[in-house]
Amino acid sequence: MNARLQPTPPGEHGRRVFRAEHVGSFLRPKPLLEAREKFKAGEISAADLRAVENEAILQVVRFQEDLGLRSITDGEFRRRHFHTDFLVQLDGVEERGGLELKFKNASGEVSFAPPVLVVTDKVRHVRDIERRNFEFLRSITRGTPKVTIPSPTMLHFRGGRAGISETAYPDLEEFFADVAAAYQAEIASLAEAGCTYLQLDDTNLAYLCDERQREAARRRGQDPDELPRLYARLINAAIARRPPQMVVGIHLCRGNFKSSWAAEGGYEPVAEVLFNELEVDAYFLEYDDARSGDFAPLRHVPRGKQVVLGLISTKLGQLEDKAEVLRRLEEAGRYLPLEQASISPQCGFSSTEFGNDLQIDQQAAKLRLVVEIAREVWGEA
Repeated sequence: MNARLQPTPPGEHGRRVFRAEHVGSFLRPKPLLEAREKFKAGEISAADLRAVENEAILQVVRFQEDLGLRSITDGEFRRRHFHTDFLVQLDGVEERGGLELKFKNASGEVSFAPPVLVVTDKVRHVRDIERRNFEFLRSITRGTPKVTIPSPTMLHFRGGRAGISETAYPDLEEFFADVAAAYQAEIASLAEAGCTYLQLDDTNLAYLCDERQREAARRRGQDPDELPRLYARLINAAIARRPPQMVVGIHLCRGNFKSSWAAEGGYEPVAEVLFNELEVDAYFLEYDDARSGDFAPLRHVPRGKQVVLGLISTKLGQLEDKAEVLRRLEEAGRYLPLEQASISPQCGFSSTEFGNDLQIDQQAAKLRLVVEIAREVWGEA
């Protein structure tokens, strides 16, 4: 192995995430999808559905542990979409229809109409959202249970001012304050239950790396140059009261639906703000192909922060060449000390219940490769 990839000790601030990581969602097993359809049709109760979810989660936890992963999620098996199932449980947030978007994949384009979220009243946290789910996950794993929730920016970017009631919020600053307070309450609930690892899933900062998305923001009356700072302030406020032992990471995603994506472009437009104004511990970054740009933006990462390099694709079934992944890790090391790096797939395998176009055995092979590379490069997973 190249000497530059020899195992390195943690930095002076300590490493905050594992060397072999993953973003969180996994392909849904057929019995779970069937149970969801029966629930929608009124053929089974919510309790019946939860029992099926529990069994599926038990299996996916064992799957992760057997592969050698140390951060463990519930696969997002209780959700239809990575964001809406969480956000509609806040008071003042409603789901209305779908907004048709054009996603790209290796074969061309695919249409997808994700649910539209609108803010119709004051945003309030009125119930624990993920606590019960976390407590179940913690009870069945030997690893570190990781909770994944959508970034608070998801309530603003896609709809802008038009998606937020002017009656409830004539002043948007009050809206941002209420969203931050709602997240603070949810994070406090999770912390009280013993959660020490939280991941925010954010498409919007990555979308702001794509000129088409930046232009769309301008048409909504948003300034794409100011939005990263606005979002950094919002996220910082949302996590401001987390306990010292809670690690917070953020995953930047360019869209993930049936192996398709919505945005392209390197991280340069947001890098300086992302790495130096956003007060998270770790960044999960897509780096699986050319649409993510080069590694040069990593020069902005300060010491004490970790970058999880998403070098393995969840969009393609073909397994990556190990030697090429090692070469790319070495390339990233020109801009970021590898003691501050980890490796993962670039996104979840199933950000929606539909899943990406690969098989469960291919999913396992990719995660096995992540663990193998982590052990070879850093001496541990």
